Amino acid sequence: MASTVADQGEDEQQHPGDGPEGGAAGKPSRRAARRRARQALAALPHQNRLTWRVRLRRDKSLILMTLPAIALLLVFSYLPLFGTITAFQYYDPLDGIRNSEWVGLYQFRQLFGDPLFWHALENTLYISAVQLVLFFPIPILLALLLNSVLNSRLRSVIQAITFLPHFYSWVLVVTLFQQMLGGAGLLNHFLRQHDLGTWDVMTNPHTFSLLVTSQVVWKDAGWGIIVFLAALSAIDQNLYEAAASDGAGRWRRMWHITLPGMRSVIVLMLVLRLGNTLSVGFEQLLVQRFAVGHDAADVLDTFSFYYGIGTQNYSYGAAAGIFKSVISLLLIWGANKLAHRFGEDGLYRK
Repeated sequence: MASTVADQGEDEQQHPGDGPEGGAAGKPSRRAARRRARQALAALPHQNRLTWRVRLRRDKSLILMTLPAIALLLVFSYLPLFGTITAFQYYDPLDGIRNSEWVGLYQFRQLFGDPLFWHALENTLYISAVQLVLFFPIPILLALLLNSVLNSRLRSVIQAITFLPHFYSWVLVVTLFQQMLGGAGLLNHFLRQHDLGTWDVMTNPHTFSLLVTSQVVWKDAGWGIIVFLAALSAIDQNLYEAAASDGAGRWRRMWHITLPGMRSVIVLMLVLRLGNTLSVGFEQLLVQRFAVGHDAADVLDTFSFYYGIGTQNYSYGAAAGIFKSVISLLLIWGANKLAHRFGEDGLYRK
C-alpha cells in the first residue's frame, strides 16, 4: 500500500494541472481522477481483490431481497416486449402471433396518416407541458415548507395528510371533484343560492388541461415530496449555522445552500419527468372522456385503447404504443445528455 500511495503522489506531481491548485479553472479534472483511480486499483495486491464469488456470498441477503422485484419487472415489463411484433402483423388472436399475416410497416403508415392520432399527440404534449409547468415545482415548494416546520409532530401530521390522496384511485378522485365542482356539486349549489349563476368546470373542454392538472396536484403532490425531503436531510446542517453566523438570512440560506443541495435531485426528477412526457394518466382521462368529449381528452394512451383494443385492431394499437415508447426513450436520452452538459449526473454518473 505504501508503494501505491507513492505512485499516486508521483502521478499528482507529474500532472500538476489536475490538482485543486492547478489548471486554468483551478478544479480537478474528472478524467485525471478516474485515471488515478484505475491506477490505484491496478496497483492493489491480487490477494486483496474480492472475487465475484466472494462478493456474491457477501451480498447474498441483498440479492435475495431484490429477486421478487426483478421477477416482477421481467414478467410485467420485459416479457410483454415480445408482443410488439404484432405491430408488424395483421394480428388475429385466433391465429396467434405465428400464424398472423405479416404486413411490415403498413400499420405505421396507417397511423401516421390518421388525423386522430396527430390530434391525440397534440393533446398529450399540451397536457404534459401544462403539468410540467404547474405541477413539477409544487412538490419542491412543499418540501421546502415542510423542512422549515420545526415541530416534528406537526410535520408528521402534514406529511400524512398530503400523502393520503396518493392511495386513492382515479375513480374516487374524479368523483370527489365531481361532488365539489360538478353541475350539482357544492360550488354550483352555493352559486345558485346566491344568484351568481353556475361555473362549468367538469365539462368544459377549454379548461380540461387545468382540471386534470389540479387533480394531479391534489393526488400526487404529497407523494412527490418524499425524494426532495430525502435530499434536504442530506444537506449538512453546519452549513446553515455557518451562514447564519455570517449574517445570511433565511432567503439567502435557501438560495445558496438549500437549492444547490437539491439541484442534483431536481435534475434527476426532471429527466424522469421528461421521459414520461407522453404518459399523462390513462385512467384519469378515460374516466372523464365522455364528460368533455374525445377532442379534449384523447391522448396517446386512450387512442391506443379505443382505436386499437376497442376496435379489435390490436396491431394498430401496438404500433401507437411502439411510437410512444421510442419517442419517450429519445426524450429521456436527450434530457440526460442535457443534464450531463450542464455538469449534473442525470440518470447515471458519466
